[in-house]
Amino acid sequence: MSSLPEIQDLIHKKYGVDPAALDAHASLRGHGLDSLTLVEFLFAVEDHYHISIPEKYSDVDTLAALADAVDEILAAQAA
Repeated sequence: MSSLPEIQDLIHKKYGVDPAALDAHASLRGHGLDSLTLVEFLFAVEDHYHISIPEKYSDVDTLAALADAVDEILAAQAA
């Protein structure tokens, strides 16, 4: 199951961005998130899922890519 819906809900709660207006494959910077806000959001995702996002995912720039990374990390933890 994809974490995308939860991540969309999280960005809505944290920044008031309407999930219906979010293109999961568009850059988060296009939705008004600057680099600092994006890093803050990544920390919020880590807290929400109780994970640590490794450096190799530092260039994640879309919700779809972030959801894929979270799903991969959670699958690795479950294995």
